[in-house]
Amino acid sequence: MIEARHLRVLRAVAATGSFSAAGRELGCTQPAVSQQIKALESSVGTPLLVRGGREMRLTQAGEALVRHAAGILAGLTAAEEEVAAIAGLRAGRVRLVSFPSGSSTLVPTALAALRAAHPGTRVSLEEAEPPRSVEMLREGDCDIALAFRYEGAAGAEEWDDLVVRPLLKDRLVGLVPQRHRLAHARSIGIGELAGEAWIAGCPRCRGQLVRVCESAGFTPRIDFATDDYPAVVGLVGAGLGVAVLPELAIESVRAKGVRMVTVEPVVRREIVALTLPDLALVPTVAATLDRLAGAAAR
Repeated sequence: MIEARHLRVLRAVAATGSFSAAGRELGCTQPAVSQQIKALESSVGTPLLVRGGREMRLTQAGEALVRHAAGILAGLTAAEEEVAAIAGLRAGRVRLVSFPSGSSTLVPTALAALRAAHPGTRVSLEEAEPPRSVEMLREGDCDIALAFRYEGAAGAEEWDDLVVRPLLKDRLVGLVPQRHRLAHARSIGIGELAGEAWIAGCPRCRGQLVRVCESAGFTPRIDFATDDYPAVVGLVGAGLGVAVLPELAIESVRAKGVRMVTVEPVVRREIVALTLPDLALVPTVAATLDRLAGAAAR
């Protein structure tokens, strides 16, 4: 095993022509230089220097090692500088996966703050709904997953192996057409919408809708289903049905032709940022988690 410190000593000896001169250049004693050279010769299994009186010259093996040492040490220096830059947030990257309503609300604010504080940090963004986003994190395809789960839903243990950064609680609200009979109600029970046509959102939200409606004594008639929140709002605004959406999803949509109403019982989803325990110690990942928390608190 060749150590970098030994290579540096060998280069200094080759450049200066003696142990004592190399020691002065390196800031160590002549015996220390001699010990380093002996250790290097022991590692490679052959003499590297021929000592004769006051003259010292490299063997053929020594010449070969000095020739390669320049590139090796330059590469190590570059690696050390790059790692130091990443650790100091002057460089580095973060791969972020988010569900769509998080991408359009929390993520822009967080990434703008991150870029302002650490302009050398690069962030890539990909969209995926949980549980796929969580699978991507575990498979090594991202560093942070923005995800959600509904309060009281099964599967609360699915994040036990991850670092969970809580961001906010997102309440579900009802959407009805502007001229709907309940458009001006302050609060409605979800059972009052039992006979309506429904527009459902993403698969996880759709499943939650069905569970809430069934607990109120009816099964919703879902006429339309789409992962696109603006499409949900547009369908409701056109009078084609009613919907229940997270407040976060409505923030980024121009809610034209619809009314938002409070729905009972109250249903919330927990928005979190997830990462792996080892990744949580990486400065760029930790900084991104902090900015996501800051965006959620606004």
